[in-house]
Amino acid sequence: ESIVLERTDIQSFIQKVQQYFTVEPAFVPFSELPVHREEQIIPWGWNLALRKKLIEAGVAESRLPSAADIERLKMYSDRQYAVKMLRELKAVNPLFYGQSDYFTHPQEAFTYLSMQKSDSVLKKPNSGSGKGLVWIKGKITDKQMDWCRRVIRQQGGVVVEPVLDKVLDFAFEYRMSGGDASFAGYSLFRTTASGAYEGNYLLADEKIETVLAAYAPLEDFLILRALLTRKLAEYFPRYNGYIGVDMMICRTCHGFRIQPCVEINMRMNMGVLARGFYDRFLQKNASGVFKIDYFKRPGDALAHAGELERKYPLRVERRKIVSGCLPMTPVTEET
Repeated sequence: ESIVLERTDIQSFIQKVQQYFTVEPAFVPFSELPVHREEQIIPWGWNLALRKKLIEAGVAESRLPSAADIERLKMYSDRQYAVKMLRELKAVNPLFYGQSDYFTHPQEAFTYLSMQKSDSVLKKPNSGSGKGLVWIKGKITDKQMDWCRRVIRQQGGVVVEPVLDKVLDFAFEYRMSGGDASFAGYSLFRTTASGAYEGNYLLADEKIETVLAAYAPLEDFLILRALLTRKLAEYFPRYNGYIGVDMMICRTCHGFRIQPCVEINMRMNMGVLARGFYDRFLQKNASGVFKIDYFKRPGDALAHAGELERKYPLRVERRKIVSGCLPMTPVTEET
């Protein structure tokens, strides 16, 4: 396998990583992609802009998904599928919780919102990972109404959901191939108050099951896992790749409940990355946190990374992390 890079100043970072782990990647400059004709191109996700960029770089169209394939992926990624999935899952198990509605006319959405007693969130149909959200505190404002009208005009509809009393974010990860879905692991993650991704807990699947079982019977999660394996294959028969189904544990007046389908991510995602990193690089029974930090000024990220590495020096035994801090990307003055 090769990794495509547009920057070439990371050799010292790779050498540092190779001191600890068995990692032998071959790095390919973007401009040399056409030369590697036998290798499959697997980006984080596909869109028409990336397809065009690859073609302009000289990659044969036969190696790429067609424009129709990418349009189908865009259709698969629409939140309407998550709305439908939630409704069907709730019909199977009355303990599954949550409400999600799709509206194609602004006035219908406004009428529905006027009858709600709790806060609500509006979601663009084609968005994900905490983006494309508008939070309504009490009554919808004129500005939020304009946003809703614009989204319906541009994307054909808008999703409306009640704001739940969330206790825990988690996801089930799947791999689709040849029309079949297979379970790829759990993801236990954190988000900001606005819903943006913040980081993942690095835990064995068995440990995550223990965490989940503190809120609902483990059998409910295992039944849900099997249900989604079947339903994802039914929903997306022509998709190949990873799928992440985001979920929540919610606090209700009747105790904790599972919201089994907050959104469906039709691409590689941070949960899959965290799962793979744990399985490959952490010592058995170890635990940790995989997180993204943001910095506004040049130099702040470098200073923060240095402080963490001094405070939590990396300890590796037999090519597996026992403890400590490891930057996942090169950190420089410009980061």
